[in-house]
This record gives sequence, structure tokens and C-alpha cells, in this order.
Amino acid sequence: MSEPLLRVTGLEVHFPIRSALLRQRIGMVRAVDGVNLEVARGETLALVGESGCGKTTTGKAILRLIDPTGGSVRFGGEDIAKHGSRALAPFRKRMQIVFQDPYASLNPRMSVGGILAAPFEIHRIGDAKDRGERVAELLRTVGLPPEAARRYPHEFSGGQRQRIGIARALALRPELVIGDEPVSALDVSIQAQIINLMKRLQAELGLAYIMISHNLAVVSHVADRVAVMYLGRVVETAPREALFFDARHPYTQALLSAVPEPIPGRHRARQAPRGDVPSPARPPSGCHFHPRCPIAIARCSQEAPEARIIGPGHAVACHLVTP
Repeated sequence: MSEPLLRVTGLEVHFPIRSALLRQRIGMVRAVDGVNLEVARGETLALVGESGCGKTTTGKAILRLIDPTGGSVRFGGEDIAKHGSRALAPFRKRMQIVFQDPYASLNPRMSVGGILAAPFEIHRIGDAKDRGERVAELLRTVGLPPEAARRYPHEFSGGQRQRIGIARALALRPELVIGDEPVSALDVSIQAQIINLMKRLQAELGLAYIMISHNLAVVSHVADRVAVMYLGRVVETAPREALFFDARHPYTQALLSAVPEPIPGRHRARQAPRGDVPSPARPPSGCHFHPRCPIAIARCSQEAPEARIIGPGHAVACHLVTP
């Protein structure tokens, strides 16, 4: 079996809580708490879960926009988790991100041409003429006219801005693109356009995607595999069809039960978890989901479950789930 493009093992990201007066550390937020993921070349892995579960922090730690506290991030077979900025430079070309908010992710003082040419300038690729040609090609790739290079971000709609963000992510021909809720700030009709654009570019360029989302309807259209996160941990990983038709973890089942039923008159039983999501500064012992789980037993509060394979590509971290 070939080495995956990306293999994340035991990834941790902890943020200190400091007192207001003396700035002493009085606690720790465990935003990411031992995440394991793999992404093959050309594959789309969706990372889903409630707001605050650690999805975006995981994505930023993989790209080293945030330094991990622990664990390894092997990209193309090399562990980049502890690389310095100089050693990371070659990997910056191979990994990119599309940010959630197309209104905040583009510099309003720079023209679109300047925004798209910046990656070539930073990595010293080509001369001014060559960069201009590359910018025009990028704009055409995402369905915008080359003349758009002379305009500024405020002159575009939200969907057009996100196309510019995608063009910027593709500038250096990366192998992996992380989409951090790339369509959540857009109208539904525009969401479909952006999703179709990203799928087309994946087919043409052989990209691998990590799609961070809380929208399971979007995930069902774009993902090859899905990883479900809860309070900093991955609780279930499965191929798309297996997850949507045979989810086994109680938290995944609760998420899916909250998806609106598209057929009028048809209803599904709602499985709302009990209580509120605990604070990542004081996560529960054992399985993080046990205080809200309808089937929890005593062992769940004492021992964190290991992910177990229950089917082809299907792993669940739950003491009560068996193959």
C-alpha cells in the first residue's frame, strides 16, 4: 500500500490560560487532543463537527499556521511538525488553504493582480511579465476574466471573491488544499458554484482536499471519506456512504439526525445529546462525549476509547461499538 500524501498522528494543540494580573499559567485549553488522520493523493477528506470542536485548529496545525504542541504531521513522507520556517518553505508551495470568509481573507488595499502575484514574488518565481501571465491564467482557471486583475476585492461579489481565494491557493500548484468552511459565508446558489468549481479543479489538477465543515449536506456531495470530531478528538472515520447510512458512534448519529429531511412529510427521530458541550479547558475524563451520551456506561467516564476498525475504512472510538 502506498504512503498517503498526509499522515497525522497524535496531533495536539494546547493553548495556555493565564491569569490577568501576573500572567501565570492557570490552565490549558486542549483544542486538539490526539488527532489521527490520513489523506491520500487526489482524495477529499471532510472534517466535521460542532463549532468549537477543533476542526479549524487542526487544519491550521497541519499547515503549521499554528505550531502543534505534540504529535507528528508527515507530508510526502517527511515529518514537518517541528520544522523551522526555513525548512518549511518548500512545503508551503505544496500545501495551501482557502479561508472561510472571502471578505476578510483578501487585502482590500491590494489589487487582485497583486494578491495573486504575491506567492510568485515570495518564492521568487518568474519575472514581472511571467507573473502577469500566470495571474491571467489563474483567473481564467476559476472562471474570471483576466481584466479582473486590475480591480480591487471590494468590487466583487462574495462568490467572486471566493474564486479569487481559490485562485490564490492554486497559484503554486499545491498537492493539498485545506478548505476552511469555504462556502459557509455564501448564498446557497453560490455555494453550489464554488463546490462544483473545486471538484472540477480537483479532477483536472489531482488535488487532495481537507474540507472543514459543519454542513453535512455539503459534505455528502464532496467527500470521499469523513472524520467526525468532538471536543478535540476524532470519534469516527468512515467512507462517505458508510458514515451517512451506517454511522455507529452516538455523536455521529446525533449529528446526522439533526440534518433536515428534504422530503416533505417525512420525519426522522431526533437524537439530541444531553446538556451542553463541555469546555475544552476542562474536558471530561475518559470519553469526552460520555456526559451527553445516551448509552454511556461506567467505563466510558474512566477510560478513553481507542479507535477500532469495524469495517473497510471505518473506525469508531467507542467502547460499546463492535464490528
